[in-house]
Amino acid sequence: MESYSIIREEPMSIFKRALGAALLASTMLAAPALADTKLEVAIIGEPQSLDPMLSTQDVVSIVTQHFIETLYTFDSKWNIQPLLAEALPEIADGGRTYRIKLRSGITFHDGSTMDSADVVDSLKRWTELATRGKGVAANIESISAPDASTVEIKLKEPYAPLLSLLAFSNSAAAIYPQEVLGEELKAIVGTGPYKLVEHVADQYILTRKFDGYLSRSEPSDGNAGARQQLVDEIRFVPVPDANTRVEGLVSGQFDYADGLPAESYSRVAESDKAEPVLLKDFGWPVWAVNHKAGLLTDRNIRKALLAALPMDDMMFAAFGDDNFFSADGAMYPEGWPWRSEEGLDQYNQNDPAKAAEYLKAANYDGTPLRILTSRQYEFHFKMAEVAKVALEAAGFKVEMNVVDWATLGQQRNDPALWDVYITHSPFLPEPALTDLYAPTSRLGWAEAEKDAVLTAFTAETDQAKRQELFGQLQKWLLDDVGFIKIGNFNALQGQRKGLAGVEPSPWPAFWNASVK
Repeated sequence: MESYSIIREEPMSIFKRALGAALLASTMLAAPALADTKLEVAIIGEPQSLDPMLSTQDVVSIVTQHFIETLYTFDSKWNIQPLLAEALPEIADGGRTYRIKLRSGITFHDGSTMDSADVVDSLKRWTELATRGKGVAANIESISAPDASTVEIKLKEPYAPLLSLLAFSNSAAAIYPQEVLGEELKAIVGTGPYKLVEHVADQYILTRKFDGYLSRSEPSDGNAGARQQLVDEIRFVPVPDANTRVEGLVSGQFDYADGLPAESYSRVAESDKAEPVLLKDFGWPVWAVNHKAGLLTDRNIRKALLAALPMDDMMFAAFGDDNFFSADGAMYPEGWPWRSEEGLDQYNQNDPAKAAEYLKAANYDGTPLRILTSRQYEFHFKMAEVAKVALEAAGFKVEMNVVDWATLGQQRNDPALWDVYITHSPFLPEPALTDLYAPTSRLGWAEAEKDAVLTAFTAETDQAKRQELFGQLQKWLLDDVGFIKIGNFNALQGQRKGLAGVEPSPWPAFWNASVK
């Protein structure tokens, strides 16, 4: 198993080289002191990567947000707020130019000082390698540095979701020092309140507070404002088995545990050491459809898949208690401004005879439908089991490929290996943050008329018009089966009694956490 230190760099300037060498030497000569306070956080498995630019997995965001930061972030009401940027940008030229002032005195974990050159090269890498960055890359005319504390982004056309993309923590527009950049990072070096100290794959990821961290001064609000280092160490422990996460929490082994099964709510609530954290209308399970290769490149077979799926049964199997889910095909729940009823006649058909008709029209030859899933999110696997029975009743031959979550994260990048992979997403404040709509996503859902609606949606700045366009996009999603939303669900996490400062979130953060 690989273990490494973050202090690995190839500095560009003599000044940065000297600082890096001094820091490395001091680390090698002195053993680290034992931390006074620490948190043990159980996560659902080994993260696919510790470079959040390269992954959309929630488990990657949960860990990496502690040591890697972005220009902007979200507050508790999903408003965009500055993080490494000094303030919100100056926007000119009808929404085509974003001028961003950077905070001064920001230090990377390698001892070097952040400047606009670091930010420009990081953002360029984001447009080349990150799923969300690639989605906007064609609309970016230039990313430049007018001076050492300013970055300027020029767009070909206005793009309303840009700041949301720059603020999001997965497929993140992460800021790194120039010296570590490349297709693969030379080291995991960020600006966050905690620095990566050691990573032993499948055992733990150890972070320790960064003494050079410069917090914002505003009150803490969601991920915005002050980030206090109230504990010395945070150790993230991959625990693939959900029941083991539950037992570790209620026994006091873990201070926090992510991704708990719904049926464990009472077990946690009745514990004398732990308490449940319930996130209502957390998100939606996704059946991601392969449009690049294989069986589902045929629209009739996609339509057969959608017609056959019993959404109610799948959600009940996944969560077991209707307090934890609802069968709802709209892409946003009631109360959200993006809520639309367009196309919902296509949702939850549960009609094997209709599915069989689509298969007949496609001249389906019995090629297996390959479903890629994992048991680390147990509800993914339970949905797949129920769906398999319904799909076979409709005439599909089904092949289940059950792997660990990190392997799924790798295999889904190869369209030759799957027809559907199962994942989930929180409800996000900006629909364009869901990259699956874009033809550049790993799904490859490219359809000229749909893509024209998507382009109009992202260019429009009037909210009422954007809501109307999103309704059209939702209709395309269901008519063409771009990907499949199964329903809405509440999520369960858990924490030690006496733990304070962790706001309920799909991506719980521990920089303001303290334990009584």
